[in-house]
Amino acid sequence: MPATILVGAQWGDEGKGRVADWLAAESDVVARFAGGDNAGHTVVVGGAVVKLHLVPSGILHSHVTCVLGNGMVINPINLVKEIDRLAAMGVNISPSRLHISTKAHLITPAHVALDGAAEKARGDQAIGTTLRGIGPAYMDKTARHGIRAGQMANLEEFGDALQRAIEQANKILIAQGAEPLDATQATGESMDAAARLQPYLRDTTLYLNERLKAGARVLCEGAQGTLLDVDHGDYPFVTSSSPTAGGALTGLGFGPRQVDQVVGVAKCFSTRVGSGPMPTELEGELANWLRGTGENFWDEFGTTTGRPRRCGWLDAVVLRYAAQVNGFSELVLTKLDVLSGLNELKIAIAYEIDGKRHDFPPSTVSELERAQPVYETLPGWRDNISRARRSDELPQATLDYVHRISQLCETPIRTISVGPERDQLVEL
Repeated sequence: MPATILVGAQWGDEGKGRVADWLAAESDVVARFAGGDNAGHTVVVGGAVVKLHLVPSGILHSHVTCVLGNGMVINPINLVKEIDRLAAMGVNISPSRLHISTKAHLITPAHVALDGAAEKARGDQAIGTTLRGIGPAYMDKTARHGIRAGQMANLEEFGDALQRAIEQANKILIAQGAEPLDATQATGESMDAAARLQPYLRDTTLYLNERLKAGARVLCEGAQGTLLDVDHGDYPFVTSSSPTAGGALTGLGFGPRQVDQVVGVAKCFSTRVGSGPMPTELEGELANWLRGTGENFWDEFGTTTGRPRRCGWLDAVVLRYAAQVNGFSELVLTKLDVLSGLNELKIAIAYEIDGKRHDFPPSTVSELERAQPVYETLPGWRDNISRARRSDELPQATLDYVHRISQLCETPIRTISVGPERDQLVEL
């Protein structure tokens, strides 16, 4: 079967962009199935850093066609800016290479304003959203008064819908004591973007099924991570979509019999951006070691938000759960080079909550906030492994660490990364 689903196994920021870029080399189509420009996928090619928020990572391969699926929420203004940035880099981003689902929902200036006002109103209980309007757009979708991308094909219809959305949002903003939107300015910029994007619109459900029937290899590129899934994550500290494997099927519109592998991506340690429980979180010198100095692109700062990521030891409880929810056929482990120089490494193999051991995350956030990690300690390594390209060039301690993670999450690990460049991958 010709479809591969790529999913984050933690709280996002696992390195899915570079893994998607790697898998795209052998794919015909790369399709995003959830989220919006709250995602931040970084690909490094020859020292050049490419940061993508909406366009799939496969766009950097000239033979690949990219799809923005119906499960996404798309900000037309930001998509046009991203298209222009890629074009300025010499990337072919013509409508023949990029298709936007007519069924995808749009993020309007109203959604962005409402997101900011709602997060501010939460005060100390803020969720830590990216303030990109993702949540309000999905709320409008489920409330059945959202705006679909297909409405951009008729600018008059789109303009009327946008005007109504802004008027409704301004009533809410004024009631919350927030600044209302300038309807003329907000509508004008969105209308210009809609006109630019009209040639990219397509029924991508039909397109993907036709390509799959013809034998094309389709890579389904996820955003965020399993623990941010609105159903399976640390609710309410989650995103508004389903970034798990099941979300790929509903977010693109084909059946499970088309899928032959589900690839999970995990860092060899844990990171999280924003609020929410993180049992293995570290502070002080070790956290700073994992986070980096901020002097290069491989450090732990959010691609979308720029916020420093919270860092901690690897949480195998989370990985075990993610493997169960997604049905991983394999796991790709990233950023092994970051651990070089540490004398010992710890892995959380279970939680202790109120005196009881848990091998899987509890079902409530209140329990997770009380979870104490049960650690297993393994030897570290001093060698700089960033130049390794074969498994026999890695220290035994590195191989043992990877093998133990594979055992704990009951999933094969066949590939690891030892740096951000395309060629810094090691097949085991």
